[in-house]
Amino acid sequence: MTITVDCRAIEEGSGIGVYLRECLPIFLDSENRFLLIGSGEKLAVFAGCKNAEIIDCRIKPFSVREILFFGSGILTKINKTNLYYSPYFNIPGGITVPVYTTIHDIIFPDMPELTSTAGLAIRMWFYRRAFKRSKKIFTVSEFSKSRINFFSRTKVPVIVTHSAVRRHFLEGLYSSVLKKHFILFVGNIKKHKGLNILLDAFLAARNEGLRHKLVIAGNRNNFRSKDKAFLKKLDSAGTEVEFTGYLSNKALHGLLAETSLLVQPSLYEGFCLPPLEAMTAGTKVLLSDIPVFREIYGDFPVTFFRAGDSGDLKEKLFSLLRDQKPQSVSLPGNLAEKYSFEKTAGIILKELEKP
Repeated sequence: MTITVDCRAIEEGSGIGVYLRECLPIFLDSENRFLLIGSGEKLAVFAGCKNAEIIDCRIKPFSVREILFFGSGILTKINKTNLYYSPYFNIPGGITVPVYTTIHDIIFPDMPELTSTAGLAIRMWFYRRAFKRSKKIFTVSEFSKSRINFFSRTKVPVIVTHSAVRRHFLEGLYSSVLKKHFILFVGNIKKHKGLNILLDAFLAARNEGLRHKLVIAGNRNNFRSKDKAFLKKLDSAGTEVEFTGYLSNKALHGLLAETSLLVQPSLYEGFCLPPLEAMTAGTKVLLSDIPVFREIYGDFPVTFFRAGDSGDLKEKLFSLLRDQKPQSVSLPGNLAEKYSFEKTAGIILKELEKP
């Protein structure tokens, strides 16, 4: 069997990019042949694989060109393979072979306030197109599966293939790192990530004697918002809140290991990797009690706070950070192995290979 894999998102700094980068080497270890569509430069690491052919393609996902002018030469190659797999819900126009997609979440119809009316309409067009064109849909949690089923209203099979810990996080390089007195947030300023809730709780806790700093992974310039009150509050925190700037995967892993506590105050997620990676690095985790976090992390040694409640979050911060010497966590073997990309890629391949 020859499988086309859309690899255009392989270097994106998102769960989609991680999911694809980690699954692809496992795919290539199978007996199938693969046509990899994406940046030739970024896919060069796979150029020596005997069962892989790379087609350089710089056409942006979700663009008009992708739908109407994907390129006859590329389409001819794709349509000679047995099927097309996309790690997201974008599907180029002109594909005639069976299509399989991974839809990580369905956040925009669930939280329409994240985009404009026109933006939501465009995204819904792509979602519906994926529902209609996909022979099977993969997703990363039972929560996302339930939301996809709700909005798709079709009989297309939806199969859960969890996200997982990146392989380099499992190498144990940071198991003995000393904890430092800071709280870590990994995410962005979008409403569903809950940074405003964390900031309120953190500033209140600082006023009541908490000595830890808040460290936000990323560049300050990337945290733009139309919410002037929030930005004013962020600026007023001064040196109590720090931005790391750009972080490589290795640097992020080190930061996850060094922090006293990772806080993920999200209001909506499809899976969310940082809590899992933090625990793998021996770090305590404080999570909002949204359904997907209860599903994914309910068996793990995490602490939950009431989603959207900065007062409860403040109390949990004090409860977890009162020790002067922050303690590490250690995952039991069954939990450390619960989510793996070997399992995820194996499920996907098994479904792709079915008649």
